[in-house]
Amino acid sequence: MRSIPRLLLIPILFALAIASTSCGAQHDGNAIRIGVNDLSLPHWAVYKKKAAEQGITVEFVNFTDYNQPNPALAQKQVDLNKFQHVRYLANYNARNNDTLVPIGATEIFPLTLYSRKHKAVSEIPQGGQITLSNNPANQVRPLLSLAAAGLIVLKGGASWDSTLQDVDTAASRVKLTTIDPTLTAQSLDSVDAAFVDDTFARPAGLGKNETIYTDDPERPELKQYINIFAARAADKDNPTLQKLAQLYHDPEVEAAVRAETGYEGIFKTNDPADLQATATELEAKFRK
Repeated sequence: MRSIPRLLLIPILFALAIASTSCGAQHDGNAIRIGVNDLSLPHWAVYKKKAAEQGITVEFVNFTDYNQPNPALAQKQVDLNKFQHVRYLANYNARNNDTLVPIGATEIFPLTLYSRKHKAVSEIPQGGQITLSNNPANQVRPLLSLAAAGLIVLKGGASWDSTLQDVDTAASRVKLTTIDPTLTAQSLDSVDAAFVDDTFARPAGLGKNETIYTDDPERPELKQYINIFAARAADKDNPTLQKLAQLYHDPEVEAAVRAETGYEGIFKTNDPADLQATATELEAKFRK
């Protein structure tokens, strides 16, 4: 998900993304712009309505690539974004010397290994192919899950600093391929299994019938994987932006999210200071 040459394409991609903003209208200078990557989901219409009831005009900018929303936020092309978890944000800041901050929790999702070829992990053959995200921030959790499922062996044992370089390929049962997360669902037609983000799993029709492994998202150490609203550091105490982050937990909005097909998230309401402390701790590790 992180490629310097691809970042050069952001101005063009952003211009295309603007064309898909909510209702296709021109930008209202008084509106708060929120970058998302799942604008087609119905709950955003409910969210926008609830914001309007509080006197806040919201415009959405839909991005189709995980590379786009954070640079757009840093460049003030949007005011908030909602597409990532704390660990992803911390990794972005460390790699780009940026200072974006989480200002509100949304939910956490169980990590799911999907397959269209097998009904259980035990059916995956020796040398089987598994795809996962090519972003380092999204690789630790899958690696630990694969180790727990007996599909890979990690040199020195599993830890929250495990990387692809720690995989003992000779001792592992499967081979790993990293690809853009937007392509993991499509890869299921040609590989044995894949980790697919919930954002892309639902539109691809993936559900319990394709699920062969799920981790426990309530483990305390998984706080770093709570999804968030992010803002620029200078705006972290902006009351309007804070209100918009909290609005995700309005009963009508939460009900709309839960009603969407295949939704398996667990809502989280961690205090922004708690999320920011977690992000700061992770950034320090990533900067070493």
